[in-house]
Amino acid sequence: MRDLIITENITIDGVIDAAENWFGPAGSGDADQSDMIAAIAEQREAADAFLTGRVTFEAMRSYWPKHVDDDEAGVAEYLNRVHKYVVSATLEDPAWEPTTVLRGPLDEEIAALKDTPGADVVVTGSITLVRDLVAKGLVDEYRLFVYPVVVGRGARLFENATQVPPLELVETRPFRSGVVLLRYRVR
Repeated sequence: MRDLIITENITIDGVIDAAENWFGPAGSGDADQSDMIAAIAEQREAADAFLTGRVTFEAMRSYWPKHVDDDEAGVAEYLNRVHKYVVSATLEDPAWEPTTVLRGPLDEEIAALKDTPGADVVVTGSITLVRDLVAKGLVDEYRLFVYPVVVGRGARLFENATQVPPLELVETRPFRSGVVLLRYRVR
């Protein structure tokens, strides 16, 4: 059975909404991000499926295929080759292969996806989808890249979440930029 992994960039006050452009402090200036880029690449290689909501998918589809040559972290190459699954009732033609549109009841679609052979299924961004996955108890692991920033407002990962089972901390990895990776497994 495959694991469903939520990977999010998050502030220390729990915000995952990037509208305030808070990614800058850890990634700006002369901050050495090579260790964090290596950790992200390691996680990408452990996954062969990328799950997303329609809005995030469409934003990524309009950006990443055009940035293969200027992407030092390898995100574009990964997203162009990995099998993408988009949860959407309205998306007709994904226009970015390989992609499968999931239309059925979320819990049934995700259970079926997790039952197929393969490696991890990763979700990033897609706050509405992530909250639905959390509420339905479908998440196996959380990988939170905690940025040393307090935003004070914005969408939070666990906002109004009352159904989160106990979590076990399985890894803490600080990076030179000040970002810390926290990995939690659902018990």
